[in-house]
Amino acid sequence: MRKLKKALIGLVTPALVGLVGAYLYLVAVPPELLRVGSGYASKIICSASALSGRDPGEVLKVDVQAPGNPLLRGFGIAPDPQTGAIRAAFLRFVAPAASLPRPGLGCALATDGDSARAAALSAPPAPGPSASTAPWPEGEGTGPADPALAAILADDTLAGPGMRGIVVVRGGRIVAERYGPGFDAATPQLGWSMTKSVTAALVGTVVDAGKLGLDQDHLLPAWQDDRAAITVAQLMSMSSGLRFNEDYGDVSDVTRMLYLEPDMAAFAANQPLDHAPGSTFSYSSGTAVLLARIWQDAVGDDALAWPRQALFGPLGMGSAVMETDEAGTFVGGSYLYATPRDWARFGLMLLQQGQWQGKQVLSPDFAAMMAQKSAADPVYAKGMIWQEGPGDDRPGADLEYGVPDDAFWLEGHDGQSVAIVPSAGLVVVRMGLTPSREGYRPQKLVAALVKAGAPG
Repeated sequence: MRKLKKALIGLVTPALVGLVGAYLYLVAVPPELLRVGSGYASKIICSASALSGRDPGEVLKVDVQAPGNPLLRGFGIAPDPQTGAIRAAFLRFVAPAASLPRPGLGCALATDGDSARAAALSAPPAPGPSASTAPWPEGEGTGPADPALAAILADDTLAGPGMRGIVVVRGGRIVAERYGPGFDAATPQLGWSMTKSVTAALVGTVVDAGKLGLDQDHLLPAWQDDRAAITVAQLMSMSSGLRFNEDYGDVSDVTRMLYLEPDMAAFAANQPLDHAPGSTFSYSSGTAVLLARIWQDAVGDDALAWPRQALFGPLGMGSAVMETDEAGTFVGGSYLYATPRDWARFGLMLLQQGQWQGKQVLSPDFAAMMAQKSAADPVYAKGMIWQEGPGDDRPGADLEYGVPDDAFWLEGHDGQSVAIVPSAGLVVVRMGLTPSREGYRPQKLVAALVKAGAPG
């Protein structure tokens, strides 16, 4: 009798799951929203497993399901231990999506189900963090932490909830760092929208190489109408005038682009103009993807190798991997993985006006321009950089926290930030899983570090 009951339960349970899933798919939840959820879960878990060496089940539980969206708790995954591919679906059967690892490019989501196309591309592999014990940034060697700064990092209220890594650079050297449970100096972490600032720097390397111009227009074949007037500089300052909904709470332009479209650049390029180019600020991850497509087209056949050749290699960012979409465009607004120390290397290069080890990785004019105020917005600079810290975009807000007025920021979803403070010779990287509802402000951490390093 027990065996019969178990057999019946085994038959009935999948049927009930299927019925519930069908109801949600057809009635309660828009089908596209479930597809977005599957795509998000699949992509994030695949990349964290392939690039950071994390357990897929842990990433599902901690990174995907825990942050708060109740719908995401209904998604399950089926990892392929041989290929590293991650299949995700709602209630394990509904609205499935798969992401696949690719050499040198992390993972790509097969949004149209074409797994072979998604897995086809490759790039030179990232060498990983340096094995050299030479002092950072030449190698990975660090001396004793500054006791005063280490005490600041030990303060959980300043480090913030969900902290996964903090690196403090002063005088060109790491003077303090701290890591969360399960993370260390060798763990690459996703920068989310901090990737936009790196995309801007990559544009700079292409401009410096004479392959692209900031005032260049007629940038894409699809733009033969009023969009032809859009320039590289306007894209860099988020003032192209293109329509783009950046709301992450629903099936919007940004979630559709990231999790439903195989060719993200084509999707973003097809958006109409809402405003005259150069007239209005509108924050857009689609804009960063367009810039990636534009600089890749300018570079040509070597585009997939360019980030490592032109930027990551010269800076010693051995862990850095920028991922592409299924069509081969770098997802320049969202998907760069690097260790906190490598994010700090990028910040130090900006602090040094594009200079690295006596050479210019970026021309000093371009590096300076990236942090200059744009005409389109009072706090968003010309090179995809913020002039005020996360969560408080009022002009002068940094000063109210005690952060010097010359500070500028890289900012990313869920609590990622890099603060560059020229007057203090300071770079502060803070990584984590810290949803905005936590109200965390890294400005307080940066202000405390600035004060502790001030003379007298």
